[in-house]
Amino acid sequence: MEKIITYEDFTKVDLRIGTIIEVTDFPEARQPAYQLKIDFGDLGIKKSSAQITTMYRPKDLINRQIVAVVNFPKKQIAKFMSECLVVGAVKEKDVYLLHPESKVKNGIGVS
Repeated sequence: MEKIITYEDFTKVDLRIGTIIEVTDFPEARQPAYQLKIDFGDLGIKKSSAQITTMYRPKDLINRQIVAVVNFPKKQIAKFMSECLVVGAVKEKDVYLLHPESKVKNGIGVS
């Protein structure tokens, strides 16, 4: 098991559901990645860089709901500003996106 955190630590992480509305290749990234635009409803549209190219094609990601951390500080990746962190399960080098079982309202919190 990794580091133990408290419930208070967990409540600081703002996990939300969003829908991917745009996917572009990101050739400037050190590792193969896509640039995503994600609709989080009332939170607006946020951008993210995601290293998910081995498991997903851009056309398969459009309109897909995902889970993301929305309260990290922005991070510069090459000439791209990432505003959230898409969450996935990692097996070896493959990332499997986490998502709700059924369609839900964009921006809804995850707990």
